[in-house]
Order: sequence, then C-alpha cells, then structure tokens
Amino acid sequence: MAEATHVATRSARGITMTEIGLGAAQVGNLYRVTTEAEAVATIETAWQAGIRVFDTAPHYGLGLSERRVGALLSEYPRDEYLLSTKVGRLLVPTPEGADQLDSDGFVVPAATRRELDYSRDGVLRSIEASLERLGLDRIDIAYLHDPDDPEHFSVASTEGVGALIELRDQGVLSGVGAGMKDAAPLAELIRRADIDVVMCAGRLTLLDHSAHDELIPLARERGVGIVAAGVYNSGLLATAQPQEDATYDYAPADARLLARARDLAARCEQHGVTLPDAAIAYSLAEPSVVCTVVGARGRSQVTSTMTRYHTTVPDALWEELAHDGLIPPLELTPKGK
Repeated sequence: MAEATHVATRSARGITMTEIGLGAAQVGNLYRVTTEAEAVATIETAWQAGIRVFDTAPHYGLGLSERRVGALLSEYPRDEYLLSTKVGRLLVPTPEGADQLDSDGFVVPAATRRELDYSRDGVLRSIEASLERLGLDRIDIAYLHDPDDPEHFSVASTEGVGALIELRDQGVLSGVGAGMKDAAPLAELIRRADIDVVMCAGRLTLLDHSAHDELIPLARERGVGIVAAGVYNSGLLATAQPQEDATYDYAPADARLLARARDLAARCEQHGVTLPDAAIAYSLAEPSVVCTVVGARGRSQVTSTMTRYHTTVPDALWEELAHDGLIPPLELTPKGK
C-alpha cells in the first residue's frame, strides 16, 4: 500500500476529520455507470492521497454506493477512517421495477424505491439496513438527509434526530447531524438539538454565502462542526473557465451567475490560481468547517481534487474579493491550522 500524502485534520466535538473527504455518489453510478475498476481506483487513490473521510448514503445508487464503499474500505484499518451515511430515505423492494432504470439520476435498476421516512422507526430501520450494506457494526456520522419540506423537517428535528442521539448514546454512532441544501434549517436544528456536525451543500461557496447569515455564527457559538459540500455549486465553479452550458445547483446557470463566475475566474487567474482551487480553499478558510467533501469518480478526479486542495491561494485574492463585496471578509485561517 502506497504511503499516504499528508492531509491536515480538524476537530469538532471530539470528532476528527481530514480537511478533504470523498463524496461517494459517483461510486453509486451517479449519471453514468462507474465500473468496478473505477470504484476501486477511486477509493484506493483517495486513501493513498491521505483522505480519511468517506461520505455515502442509501440514496446513492439505491444502496450501491454503500455496498461498494463498505466492501472497498474493508481492506483498510477501521479505526483509521471516518465513514458517514444518511437517513430519511428507506429503500423498499419493488421487484416490478427491476427491468427499468432509477429515475433519480443513478444508472441502476429500479428494483427498490426510496420512501421518505424521518420518524424514529424509520431512522432506526435505515441505520440497521445501512450497517448491513456497509458490512460494519458502527457508523461514525449519520446525517438526516435533506428534510427540506416543513412537515418532514418537523419530524426530522424531533423524532428523527432523537433516534440518532439514542444511537450515539449506544455507541452505534459517533456523531449526528443533518445534511441539507439550505443553511437556515440547519441553523434551526442546531438550536433545537444536541447535534455534532452539519453538512451544508452549496451554501458556503464563492457564489452563495448564505451560510454566513445564521448557520456559521450559531455553529461557532455551539461548537458544531460544518462539513462543506457542493463547493462547485454542481459545476459552475468546477472549471478554470466557466462554460456556457455550466450548471448551478443542478440547473442551467443563468447569464448573471455565469458572468459572476467568469469574473471570479479572471481574478483567480490574475493571482496565479484557478477558480476550482479557490472554490475548495474558500470553504476551508472558514474556521468552523471541519471538512470539505468533494465527489469524484476514478483516479484522475481524485488526483485533481487533491492538487486543488494542496494549492495555496494567496491572501491577496481573498482581500480583493472581500474589498469588492464578492465574498464576506475572511479570518484567513490557513489550511491545517
């Protein structure tokens, strides 16, 4: 096994994470088939690069991601990595759909369907099923997965999080929280419950700073860790030169957003870095962020992520962007501090 490259760590509430984590949606055949060889290369390259945080979910490939991640990580020492998964989508057998493909973005047979359930019973059943698919007897972090609807949030923020806390108290989980695409309900969950970490997707980026409104101040006050996800806003910030067909939050980017992204890209280039370099570094410049999770498929994508992570973004870029009102002022916490 190759020696790992150094990746710094950060901690919150006794949970230590590498600053970069691997998002495993692509391992579950997101948008196209990921071959077994690609899946192996993804996990192997991530490990060799020093990544020790792996994030999956039942939603990803109707369980395929969990099965693959669990099997591939079984080759590595269990105490040396942190694995997170999610609850809120139970997988219910639907044999009649076996000859069809999943309609939710994953290229897998629709032999099961997702059933939203944030109740205590649903959470307990979800964790039990995830442990079986992963082949593990404990999970490090479990997130309530996108309880966006007010009715779902009402159940998730009471019964659902209560069940996760029970499992944490029993030692089945080490940390609990929620992952969402909106920062405000994550802040509300911190107010309501004794959680450890939240996954904030797409709201702590160079184009969307809404996590700074309530979430970041509250997370700092309560000592709750933030895991940043979606730092490329689904694609617009993922290339050095944003393209006309780029997506923002999984929809075509409008002209205004495209112009903002191109302005940011030009400023990055003037400071000797690329837009994706800055996108990763921006999330990690926030002290309450304990990890930035980036999805990847195959050796080259993992390597690209790590090259970006190891690129030093000059403070002068952040100072310029803040001065011009393009980002909030930063405390300029270096990576690894």
